[in-house]
Amino acid sequence: MSSKIKSIHARQILDCKCRPMVEVDVITDEGFLGRGCAPTGSSVGMFESLVLRDNDPDEYHGMSVHKAVDNVNTLIAPELCGIDVSEQQKIDQIMINLDGTQNKHVLGGNAIYSTSIAVLRAAAESFREPLYQYIAKNKIQTVPVPSFNVINGGRYDNFIQPFNEFIIMPYGASDIYEAVEMGVNTFQQLEKTIEKYLGYKPEVAPSYGYVSPSDDPEINLELIAEAIDICGYTGKFGFALDCASSEMYDKESNTYLLKGKRVSADELILYAKYLTEKFPFVFIEDLLDEEDWDAYAKAHREITRTNIIGDDLIATNQGRLKKAYEINALDGFILKPNQIGTISEAMDTYAFAKEHGLFAIPSGRAGGVIGDVVMDFAVGLQVGFIKNGAPRSGERIDKLNFLMRTCDLTPGCRLSDITPLLKF
Repeated sequence: MSSKIKSIHARQILDCKCRPMVEVDVITDEGFLGRGCAPTGSSVGMFESLVLRDNDPDEYHGMSVHKAVDNVNTLIAPELCGIDVSEQQKIDQIMINLDGTQNKHVLGGNAIYSTSIAVLRAAAESFREPLYQYIAKNKIQTVPVPSFNVINGGRYDNFIQPFNEFIIMPYGASDIYEAVEMGVNTFQQLEKTIEKYLGYKPEVAPSYGYVSPSDDPEINLELIAEAIDICGYTGKFGFALDCASSEMYDKESNTYLLKGKRVSADELILYAKYLTEKFPFVFIEDLLDEEDWDAYAKAHREITRTNIIGDDLIATNQGRLKKAYEINALDGFILKPNQIGTISEAMDTYAFAKEHGLFAIPSGRAGGVIGDVVMDFAVGLQVGFIKNGAPRSGERIDKLNFLMRTCDLTPGCRLSDITPLLKF
């Protein structure tokens, strides 16, 4: 089947945090439309493709993306029109060459990635298939176990909670519908549990979980465990952490922040190991700084009751994942295609992981959107579990609805069994 690109048009729209982002329409000569946009994160690694912004203080506090939009309309579009939308690798390579930089700072990673998504979606439309089916090629067997970011760390008035996300995963659910209900019920109960601990209702954090009630990660985990027990789900949830430790790393002293004190990498590894021996951890993400390779290898050797995962460390970059594999630093990585900047590069990184026994965890970004392509990847690649945020706000609920809808529309589809991946 042949369907060539007839037109490409970009515009500026908003993400869920009201920050401008690029949206691209690709229309084929047969009238098929693919639309893509580039959400971005709040915790952004230094090795991610650049989100090109205008830095005009008079518009959205410098966050507008008109330059990136113009780059799509005037530079990218003329190069891609006439090419078949099924030639994803060729199209992405043309944009990579046109930009000519490692982090895509000339055209903007947001311009290139949005176009790459739009092409992929137009191709799926031309084959008259849901995008996840187009990615999968074969019959869909499972939907991934969702995870819920229930407590958010960060810098607050009275203290700093260095760990960014406290996550729960209902791996013991019988199906996707029960998994979603378990996550929602526990999240709602957690508000009451935290209120009892604090004496007042917890506030909503920037990532829509609850503001951390303590600078002590162990206290947060105990409160989560209590909420799970009250709901009657004991033994059915796994825990996870996104430490985002690069955010709290001090290069000059080579130390990390933990419970109000600066600690060494060895001390942080020892503490994380202690947590995994007390709680059922599925994974710990970004435990160390994104350049602390030796410490990652040590953490992977010493922490045996959970999976060590890289996000900022890898940035969905095949070269960085290859290095992590060679030094045996990780069990897997967070798959965020916008980090590397094209669908083809993200798929190459995923293929390397699969070939070498590492697993990928697709994840949305803090500045999310309705209809995030990451969900099509999660189902199409048949991964075991995903990161999809707190069960609050439309673009995050949309991800849960996507899983339930897909399962309902796919006869015989079931919830993925992730017990082979668990180490506790």
